[in-house]
Amino acid sequence: MKETSKSIARRARQPEFITRYFVGQGLDIGNGNDPLSLYGEQFPAMTACKIWDIVDGDLQHLTGLADSTFDFVHAAFILQKMASPLEALRHWLRVLKPGGHLVVLVPDEDMYEQGHWPSRHNPEHRWTFTPFKPKSWSPVSVNLLEAVTALGIQAELRRMEVLEGSYRHRLPRFDQTLTPVGEAAIEMVIRKRPQPEAVAGGRFNPEGQLNARDIFLLTGLRVEQPKG
Repeated sequence: MKETSKSIARRARQPEFITRYFVGQGLDIGNGNDPLSLYGEQFPAMTACKIWDIVDGDLQHLTGLADSTFDFVHAAFILQKMASPLEALRHWLRVLKPGGHLVVLVPDEDMYEQGHWPSRHNPEHRWTFTPFKPKSWSPVSVNLLEAVTALGIQAELRRMEVLEGSYRHRLPRFDQTLTPVGEAAIEMVIRKRPQPEAVAGGRFNPEGQLNARDIFLLTGLRVEQPKG
C-alpha cells in the first residue's frame, strides 16, 4: 500500500538515489496510483518519469516501448504479479539505456506472506521473493540473486537490501504494509552495463595521469611532476 511513497524519505537520505539512480528520464511500471513523479522535488536530477500502467499496455513485455529508451526504470510491488518475473526483468532492462539503473521493490516472502501460500494478503500475487535461501517454505519462491545472475553479463547488481527497519517481528501475523510505515520488502538496484564494459567483465576508470595539483587536492600528498 503506497510502497513508493513509503520509500521516499529513506531514499532521499541515500545519495545514490539522488545523484545516480533517479537521474534523467525514467519509466515507472504499474504505479499509476502512487507515482514516483510526485516526488520530483526530492530527486532534482529526475527530469521526467513516464507512468506505464495496465491502461498503457502489457507490464511484463512493455510492448510498444523501444529498446534503450529510459535513463532509469522503477517498479514497486508489481514483479510478484507477472507471469514470469525473469522475463519481466529482461524486458525492463531492455528498455533501459546502457549505464542506467533498474530499481525494483518486491515483498519479502517471510515478512509479507509469512509462511502461507497462496498469499493471505493479496490473491493477485503469483510469486514470493527472497534475496537468497538454500531452501524456502514457498513453492513459488524466487531467489533474487539467482534471477540477477540469469539476466546475463549486462546486469550489474548494485544494491539489494531487506527493508525491515519499520517492520515489527513480534506482532501477530497480519499485513504490515497496510500501516503508514511498514515496507516488509526487498529493494534491488540493477545497473545495465554498456556492452564494451560487459564484455570486458568490469567497469574501469579511464587511462591517464593526474597532475601534481590534483593529487595534492585529492590526497594532501605532494609529488614531483616528471621532468620532460
